[in-house]
This record gives sequence, C-alpha cells and structure tokens, in this order.
Amino acid sequence: MTINHHVRVYRSDEKLAREDQLAWKIAQVAVDPVALEPAVIDMIINRVIDNASVAAASLTRAPVSAARAQALDHEPSRGGAGATVLGCALTQVTSPEWAAWANGVAVRELDYHDTFLAADYSHPGDNIPPIIAVAQHVGSDGAAVMRALATGYEIQIDLVRAICLHKHKIDHVAHLGPSAAAGIGTLLGLGTETIYQAVGQALHTTTATRQSRKGEISSWKAHAPAFAGKMAVEAVDRAMRGETSPSPIYEGEDGVIAWMLDGKDASYQVPLPAPGEPKRAILDSYTKEHSAEYQAQAWIDLARKLHAEHPEIADPANVASIVLHTSHHTHFVIGSGANDPQKYDPMASRETLDHSIPYIFAVALQDGGWHHEDSYAPERAARIDTVALWHKITTAEDPEWTRRYHSEDPAEKAFGGRVEVHLVDGTTIVDEIAVADAHPLGARPFARADYVRKFRMLAESVLEPTEIERFLALAQRLPELTPAEVRELSIVAAPGVLASAPAPKGLF
Repeated sequence: MTINHHVRVYRSDEKLAREDQLAWKIAQVAVDPVALEPAVIDMIINRVIDNASVAAASLTRAPVSAARAQALDHEPSRGGAGATVLGCALTQVTSPEWAAWANGVAVRELDYHDTFLAADYSHPGDNIPPIIAVAQHVGSDGAAVMRALATGYEIQIDLVRAICLHKHKIDHVAHLGPSAAAGIGTLLGLGTETIYQAVGQALHTTTATRQSRKGEISSWKAHAPAFAGKMAVEAVDRAMRGETSPSPIYEGEDGVIAWMLDGKDASYQVPLPAPGEPKRAILDSYTKEHSAEYQAQAWIDLARKLHAEHPEIADPANVASIVLHTSHHTHFVIGSGANDPQKYDPMASRETLDHSIPYIFAVALQDGGWHHEDSYAPERAARIDTVALWHKITTAEDPEWTRRYHSEDPAEKAFGGRVEVHLVDGTTIVDEIAVADAHPLGARPFARADYVRKFRMLAESVLEPTEIERFLALAQRLPELTPAEVRELSIVAAPGVLASAPAPKGLF
C-alpha cells in the first residue's frame, strides 16, 4: 500500500529525526529492492524509445548542438568508461554528468516526451538521460537500469502529486533533481544515508524561478531539466565521497518549503510506496502524440476533429470569436489569462509558441493536425489568415474543468475543456474533449506500436535504416542487456547530419 507522509516546516529548536525527514523517506524507497511488475517493465521500454524519438528529431537544433559541443569538450572522468552522447559515435564518450547534460537537452528541446500533471507538472522521462549516463559510465546492466528508472519515475511523480511548485513560481525541475539522485542511488546500490545526502544536495541546487517559462521563453526551457540531471549526478558523486547536504532540506526553518513554497505553516501529504510495495508510478504518466505543451494535446485533437467536421471555421472571415473554456492552469499559463503579449506575437520564439494555446489551436484548426517543425516555422506563424484567426481565440477558466484537472480520480482527471466557436452569421459551434487521444483513457491510447512508429517517423531523416533497427532491437531487450550492451543504448546520426548542425564555440 501507499503511505502518505505528513510533511511540514520545523523550527530550528524543534527536533526532527533524520528518519522522519522527507529526503530520508525518499532514500528508503530508493533502496527498497522490490521486483518490477511486467506492465512497468513494458512502459519503461516504451519511454526509453520515446526519449530517443524526440532526441533524434532535435539533433541539429541549436540548443542541442551547443549542449553536445560542451559535453564533447570534456574527457571521460577517471572513475569509469564514460557515457555516450546522443547522435555521436558509440566510441565518442564523455564524463557522465556532461552526457546527462547533452542528452537531457536533446530529449527536452522539442517538448515532445512524457508528462505527469497533478499538484505540479513534470516530464518524468527527464530522469532517463542522467540514469543511463551513469549506468554506461560504471558498467551497469539492463536490469539495474530498469530498477533505477522505476525509482526515478516513482519519486518524481509522487512529489508532483503532493507539492505544488508553480504557484510559487518555482520551476518544476525542483522535483527532478531529487528523483534523478534517488534513481542513480538505486542504480549504484547505495545506502540510505548516501542517497539521503544526494537527494538533499540535488534539491538545494535545482530550485529556480519559472521565469524560464514566462514571457519570451528562451532556450533555457530545454536546458533546465538537463541541468537538474547534471546536478543530480554531481550530488551523488559528492555524497559518495562523504559530503553532506543542508538538512532538513524540505522541512527546515530556512528550507525549501518555508521560503520557496507554502511557508512556515505549510503542510503536505506526500504519498510514497510502503516497504515492499512495487514502484508503479510510471503507469500513471502519459506521453505526447504532438510536439507541444501537454495541456495543448487534447486541444490539438479537438481542433483536428473540428477541421474535419466544420472546415468553414478555418477561415477567419467566418469566425467572430473562439473561446476555450478550460482549467485554471491552461488559462493562466498557456492561455490568454497569462497576459503575455508574446503569446499572440507572430515573431515569437518556438518555445513561446509552444506555450500559446491560442496559436496552437488556430494552426491545428486550419491544418487539421500538428507537425513538430512545420507548425512552428516562422512563415507559418506569420501567415496572415492564421494571425487573424489566432487573435480571435481567447481562453476562460471554467471551475468544473479546473476541478477535473486537479481530480485524483484517474477516470475524471481531464486536461481539455469546451470550445465555443461564434460565427459571424450568428451560429455557435460547441464541442469538448477531456483527454488527448493518446492518453490511456483517450480515443487511441499509445501502445508499443505507437512508440515504435513515433521513433521511426522522427528518426528516419537523421538515422540510417540499420541504426533505427539496431536501436529498437536493443531498447526492447532492455531488461536483459549486458553492461556492454547498455553502453550501446544510444543513437548514432547518419553521416553528415551532425556536420550540418551549428558548431558553437565557448569557454571549454
């Protein structure tokens, strides 16, 4: 069964035993040697494939190229064999923290991999790059990687269930540092004390503001989770050397909760698996069919449906206004409630457009779908008829959709809403959608064949056919991989692909 751990702030003159601290309880979950359930094993494989898909599609993009160049400027550290960098030859390795950095950016750049939303937001697949990097460096086998990834997913998702970061404008990667550190601890078979110290350091070094996701959104949005993964690797290294961390990091009088979150009177119930309980949180997460913010997934599917049923509304001349009635989060973060003029700016960055549901809905309504590159192209954003339609779209918070967004019942938890299209002839078209088609409860839930198809689609232009088949065969045998095979769990770009990418020079 799951245990709900009561977490609150303690004054310095109050005694809080180490064993009662949240970081310690996280470490205890990490050291618990429970067997993985078949469904969890299957989903971990799916998500490793999913990460490789979106990384392949981003290999030549500028932020990925910069992170890769940084990583390749560092030799493997002395403690192991080093780790591979996505896109590069398997023999071209770097130090594990830098591999975690480069690969984390590649995975995150297109905002196209898995998601879990509850009290806060997350992309739990961000745990995969740092854990695999360390596994390659130290020579872990596939079974160890599986156990580690189950821990990383479990801890991040459980923290996201209970502790809200975004309302205090703290970036969601503050839950990723601790989860990645815990997962690496499981991978290496570290003790509770060592993992406890690593979790504390990882949290302490990965709290940052959400300005990275506000206004004119920069390329740091892709770098932020990679930085958290890199910090987790370094935190584990320091903890293994006997170094300690601020304590209690969550509950302390000057800790994260007291000064960055809900304050000195805060109280949370954090669910964690009981001793002996399998780690199955990954099964509650979901991936993306479309390369856009998760709250946009269902809206793209609804726009696709409306495009087929009511093609006339793709023409702005026929539309008086479109209102998307949705949750508080969708309205205030990626909707008109954010009051960000950039969300309606045809010159906005890709990262900004990714967080503009008015733009996304307009393009999907006109095109009948969404493309990870073409839908964000500057010429697409600047198209006159698109801008006209885009500027007629607003969002509004609907209490019922907000309630469903925050529901703990998977059967009613929803990320969509109701659309009202008001036409110039006085008629109104109304439709709604609760979850994306690819969601486990959606019209077409993603299964292994969908993950494989997504990988083939995104990789076909940058990987050779033999490389696509090699990676897929390897990934689908993940639980059985030898240490040598784990070191090959990467993708190698076709000749000339990386040569066509930017090659920025920096300090290193």
